[in-house]
Amino acid sequence: MTVTLLENFRAVFYMPFYAALALGAFSAEGVEIRFQTSDGPSDTPNALAGGAGDVSWGGPMRVMREYDRNPECGLVIFCEVVRRDPFFLIGRKPAGGFRVSDLADKKIATVSEVPTPWMCLRHDLHLAGLDPADIDRIGDRTMSDNAAALRAGEIDVIQIFQPFAEELVEEGAGHIWYAGADRGLVTYTALYTTREFLEREPKAPLGMARAMHRTLKWIASHDGNEIAACVGFYFPDFSKELLAASVNRYKKLGVWNESPVLEREGYDWLRDALISGGLIRTGCSYDEAVENRFAEASAADDPPPM
Repeated sequence: MTVTLLENFRAVFYMPFYAALALGAFSAEGVEIRFQTSDGPSDTPNALAGGAGDVSWGGPMRVMREYDRNPECGLVIFCEVVRRDPFFLIGRKPAGGFRVSDLADKKIATVSEVPTPWMCLRHDLHLAGLDPADIDRIGDRTMSDNAAALRAGEIDVIQIFQPFAEELVEEGAGHIWYAGADRGLVTYTALYTTREFLEREPKAPLGMARAMHRTLKWIASHDGNEIAACVGFYFPDFSKELLAASVNRYKKLGVWNESPVLEREGYDWLRDALISGGLIRTGCSYDEAVENRFAEASAADDPPPM
């Protein structure tokens, strides 16, 4: 069985998907992957609906947003991989005992490339009793530009992911103020497709959920150096040492799930954040957007690691 799997962009926090490809986890479960890059995250729902791809990995935010636009879209999430926020707040100076409310008088640059990181941080601010509109925020520059601005002393704190956070820390140019992962469960990346595909090809989502489950187990039992050696081909611009340090920090923070089951708590927190931030109006419920039967079947079977 061949499945066209869409990648929207490359990121270290997507590492379990690259590890699954490198380890041959999908083929071990009877699923051959045709790996393609999509035209962009926002175009993926249309690509799935039109048959240009079968399955994509990406943020459940995309599924919620599509339901908000088209309640009949039929998208469904069937395997969670990233269960906690992989972004950091990196400050120019150390900030012991940091609280989100401390951002009230800071100049901050947030992620512009995708909406979810700012939506989550914005909701943190709201829950801390601050009006996000009052924050001195730069929201229209790239993470690379923001890292350069932090190094130049032009900004107090930036929002960024790995390995850029690790680079700043290693250089002594930045200090971790806050890891989004410490917030708790917030569903961040999962495999999703159309409900029509799930019903037509049920062996495919089951095999993919099992493949990711076995890969997540493999990741749990290997260190950053071993994982970096496995997936380094996908990140030629980063040194193995930087990639290993980035992976080890993500592992310590529990960014990746231990099984493919998406828990309601993480889904509902993200949905509340997207509604609070005005990205969606009501979204869709957990029961409408999440189909856990394949992930639960894998969890019950408890397959061995790769």
